[in-house]
Amino acid sequence: MAIEINAISHRYENQDGSRVFQALGEVSLSIAAGSFVCLLGPSGCGKTTLLRIANGLVRPSHGEVRIDGVRVDGPAANRAMVFQEFNLLPWRTALGNVEFPLELQGVAKARRADLAQRALAQVGLERFADFYPHKLSGGMKQRVGLARAFGVAPTYLFMDEPFGALDPQIRELMQIDLLKLLETDMKTVLFVTHSVDEAVFLADRVIMFGGSPGQVIADIDIDLPRPRWQDDEAIKTSPRFTEYRNDIWRRLKRQLA
Repeated sequence: MAIEINAISHRYENQDGSRVFQALGEVSLSIAAGSFVCLLGPSGCGKTTLLRIANGLVRPSHGEVRIDGVRVDGPAANRAMVFQEFNLLPWRTALGNVEFPLELQGVAKARRADLAQRALAQVGLERFADFYPHKLSGGMKQRVGLARAFGVAPTYLFMDEPFGALDPQIRELMQIDLLKLLETDMKTVLFVTHSVDEAVFLADRVIMFGGSPGQVIADIDIDLPRPRWQDDEAIKTSPRFTEYRNDIWRRLKRQLA
């Protein structure tokens, strides 16, 4: 297994210890290399906390995460994060934003410019390399975020509701763009979402969270043909897709009740 999440629990507390919130109960998961796994559940069930712990951005209160057998104690060059917020540096162009993590890694100037240009081309933004964020639409900004993640050539991609702030039409197009990218540049993906349809369309496996503190309430394999982006309408209207969607939605409604 590529990612091993072992008995992770986490609590948040004030600096003076006056208030404690238990975000995650004991969670254990194994995630296979090259798989696309969605974490799905209502707000406050610990999905994003677990994602950040797995990526090394948050230290768990208990338990450990191992990636390729190595304990996660912080961020690493083989992992990239895409956030819901665009998080682009306003004083840098699209190209400059994609170059930024490469710059932090010490990649030579000419090399990082070349890698950044290639990454922008992958997401169809090569003509907008010199545009600043305020001149880009929301969908274009998120494409820059994807290019920034793919530009560092990570093995693992952690995504925290990356399309949640986009309108429904652009969101569906971004899902297709992501699947196209992954078809030519395979990653192990851990993806947080609130959308049942998004989870079923993208994932090989949907892990549902619920309760307080958050815990795994269901682990569902999604057996739909790939590549899904080539005929996304047929996939989304298929009886099998509807069956998965209805089953997951029933489980989710019980958590929301």
